[in-house]
Amino acid sequence: MAKPLALTSGEPAGIGPDITIKAWLRRDELKLPEFYLLGDRDYLSQRAKALGLAVPFADVRPEDAPAAFAEVLPVVATGHAATARPGHPDDSSAEAALASIRQAVADVASGRAAAVVTNPIAKSVLYRAGFRHPGHTEFLAELAASGGHTPQPVMMLWSPALAVVPVTIHLSLREAIAQLSSELIVTTARIVVADLKARFGLACPRLAISGLNPHAGEDGSLGVEDQTIVAPAVEILRGEGIEARGPLPADTMFHAAARNTYDCAICMYHDQALIPIKTLAFEDAVNVTLGLPFIRTSPDHGTAFDIAGTGRANPSSLIAALRLAARMAAAQPA
Repeated sequence: MAKPLALTSGEPAGIGPDITIKAWLRRDELKLPEFYLLGDRDYLSQRAKALGLAVPFADVRPEDAPAAFAEVLPVVATGHAATARPGHPDDSSAEAALASIRQAVADVASGRAAAVVTNPIAKSVLYRAGFRHPGHTEFLAELAASGGHTPQPVMMLWSPALAVVPVTIHLSLREAIAQLSSELIVTTARIVVADLKARFGLACPRLAISGLNPHAGEDGSLGVEDQTIVAPAVEILRGEGIEARGPLPADTMFHAAARNTYDCAICMYHDQALIPIKTLAFEDAVNVTLGLPFIRTSPDHGTAFDIAGTGRANPSSLIAALRLAARMAAAQPA
């Protein structure tokens, strides 16, 4: 029997419990991969009742989750109870969320789970509790550190229609431009290519590298960064045998015919990458962290406190994240 996926609880007061329950209820219809949720069974049971859903839960060990999955929603206890009401995080929220992430990573590292799938967290809640990372990705990189080396994580947003990677992520536009370098573009692209080969089964990934400025700088008349930063990075990648094109004008990279010419778009800053994929695949895009020694996927949305516990949360992105994690795990060499 295949190893299960380790699904974190995320922010308990958010929609993580809602979409987890809804996804499990569709397990047969959608032929979902087996997973277990790391969290508080009593809390989940209360949320199911609040949603008016009859869901059986059972505390299990990770290795017992696949056998239990057909009949119950398997829960692996973290030892941290959650008490927050839907939409109202409290003092239990931060440690409950962080404990589930730590344990999910430990379960994959020990071979008890195939991949980590994370429900959304509320960074503001974690920051008030002393969390010192910009977000999930950086925390996962720290958990993956070994021998004094911390891997460089790369954020990919994936959907069947489009995959994008922003070279700079959660920075102001001014700071993103200041931090952009040929070295950062090359390092990011190498990680993307390695994971597309190892975890997506692509023998020769094709990359489209966007320019930074409008019209990729218009030969320097709209900014020199595309000539001095982006173009040299593309040449380095091509010299390494990587199929990379660019710098390309970002405004013509994302129509259907253009998307057919590449496997992943490497973009220079956050919105340049995320606007097109959220336009094309808002309901089912998946956040994938590349560059880690384990697989991690996540729904491409936040905690949605305003609809938590109302029954209105859509599980589509979580379902896509579970499916993609299972696909990536199956593609890895044994």
